[in-house]
Amino acid sequence: MGKAYVITSGKGGTGKTTTAAALSGCLALMGYKTLCLDADMGLKNLDLCLGLSDTAIMDFCDVLNGRAKLSESVVSHPKIGNLFFLTAPVSIAPESVDSEAMQDLVGQIKNEYDYLIIDSPAGIGSGFKLAACGADNALVVATTDCTSYRDASRIVIELTAMGIKDIRLIVNRVRPSLLSRMKSTIDDAVDATGAQLIGIIPEDKAVILAANSGIPLLLYEDRGAAKAYMRTAQRLVGKKVAIRRIRNYV
Repeated sequence: MGKAYVITSGKGGTGKTTTAAALSGCLALMGYKTLCLDADMGLKNLDLCLGLSDTAIMDFCDVLNGRAKLSESVVSHPKIGNLFFLTAPVSIAPESVDSEAMQDLVGQIKNEYDYLIIDSPAGIGSGFKLAACGADNALVVATTDCTSYRDASRIVIELTAMGIKDIRLIVNRVRPSLLSRMKSTIDDAVDATGAQLIGIIPEDKAVILAANSGIPLLLYEDRGAAKAYMRTAQRLVGKKVAIRRIRNYV
């Protein structure tokens, strides 16, 4: 039985989708059969971060409604073995999707894959609740500002209320010089959210360059954010990998 992680954030702009794509690629490169599911209905961008723009024809609602089988709807990544992608519908509202059917789909995927990474919409609306309803675990992505900390804290409360007990924090787009000027630390993020820290990702222009080039970050370069994501994925699978200071990533 595989594991299902929902990747979420309290607000947009934290790098949640980039994180979902990068961690999925890392898990696949480590040999785990991984499915990356875009559950951000109406605002899907996960295909761009995976370098799979417009390759998917069927979406997860086609599977839920019986119009297609899971095997027919999943796209295999052409450059990263063990990595698979299932896209979201564009014009269907999350309120119209049956949460029990979504949970059944997650269960089916867990039976066939080692890891399921679900990219959730930002915030705590119906789309977030649908994305998280079948997950066993959660990764909350936050940036180093007080509004993001507060929003992430609310997300943790909502996830806990949904019965998700394993909730980890990823602090993304970290700039040490800015933290110094703000007199803020990574510990402040942990204290504000109450979630255990699993990864620190530095601000890295390669993230944007890779997405604009249609190349997955992990294939674009092997340093900076890409290296930090790999170390985070290693912790995710249970490896004892120390969390380094940001300057050691660049």
